[in-house]
Amino acid sequence: MPAPQPPVRRRPASRQRGPRVVASLAALLVTALAVTGCSLAGASGTSGSDDGGVVDTTPLSKLDVVAHPRDLTGPSTARLAKNAVDPVAKDPKATLPATVTDAQGTKVTVTDTSRILALDLYGSTSRIVYDLGLGDRVVGRDVSSAFDGIKDKPLVTQNGHDLNAEAILELAPTVIITDTSLGPWDVVLQMRDAGIPVVVVDSKRNLDNVGTLVHEVADALGVPEQGDALAERTDNEIKAKTAEIAAIVPKDVAERPRIVFLYVRGQAGIYYMFGKGSGADSLIDSIGGVDVASQIGWKGMKPINDEGLVKAAPDVILMMTKGLESVGGVDGLLEKLPAVAQTPAGKHHRIVDMDDTEILSFGPETANVLDAVTRAVYAPGSAK
Repeated sequence: MPAPQPPVRRRPASRQRGPRVVASLAALLVTALAVTGCSLAGASGTSGSDDGGVVDTTPLSKLDVVAHPRDLTGPSTARLAKNAVDPVAKDPKATLPATVTDAQGTKVTVTDTSRILALDLYGSTSRIVYDLGLGDRVVGRDVSSAFDGIKDKPLVTQNGHDLNAEAILELAPTVIITDTSLGPWDVVLQMRDAGIPVVVVDSKRNLDNVGTLVHEVADALGVPEQGDALAERTDNEIKAKTAEIAAIVPKDVAERPRIVFLYVRGQAGIYYMFGKGSGADSLIDSIGGVDVASQIGWKGMKPINDEGLVKAAPDVILMMTKGLESVGGVDGLLEKLPAVAQTPAGKHHRIVDMDDTEILSFGPETANVLDAVTRAVYAPGSAK
């Protein structure tokens, strides 16, 4: 459980205010993750979060949102109010064989979906399989899949996100759904050589292609109707949530929080800043923030440049929870990355963290992730 957070304060109003992940980027992040062995997880109306904390489920429109969110100080943690699987169907019957042309242009025919492995860097594909109603057919998981129902199934990744061929073959999967965010790629080829149908889906993760990803997974598993239902439900939830968020975001762009996403693994000395095309930009845009990394021309995922970070001048820094823990919390981050201390976010300890397996997943839980991050950024008192 995260350490108790200090009370949220507001900075003096006198402070001066200034006026989406492709395969190669994902591979870069996998390298960083493999080195460290880590994964990418005020009113009434509360519910328990997965870590035992309490999350306010009051509608965003009724929260005590400050007029000037850039003036908030102090860290906060974004927590999902719920993370339970909600299948659109109960054990749907697959129409097989299912023949698809995957994201790499490979024609794949799936004849058996009794033993499914859905693997990627973000845990998105496995969650989709579960929400399609096929969770009881999943035989293993990657380290980023940690939701209820799958977290006790055997891991087929090692050293973080390296695919383990032996572990995969031991589970005798009849189909594998994956993307290019995991490696080594030789393992994927080995699975194909072993006669296992491998469907490679899109590696991009952003707000615009959640439905596409759902359809890719559903079509490969022979349940296109359930894919339509899940994609429509997810799309409607995202539209409703982004409209709800838009209603509380300052109309004046100059008043909107300037945000940057940092990926940190202190024990391995890995410090990355995520920019345009990384997926973090889509998250920041969707909650009405100003993506300052993209604003300064930062593309993809690259090691932090001190000058660039200071120039970006973020009011809020988004991070994965384990990443923040790896440097010893907020104080450790400021010590290990002095450039952070020179930003408004660093000076005012305005760090927002969220579970590594959730924050950039962009799957069926996208609307709930947006809600959680929005609360932590605009009304941190709603996440106790």
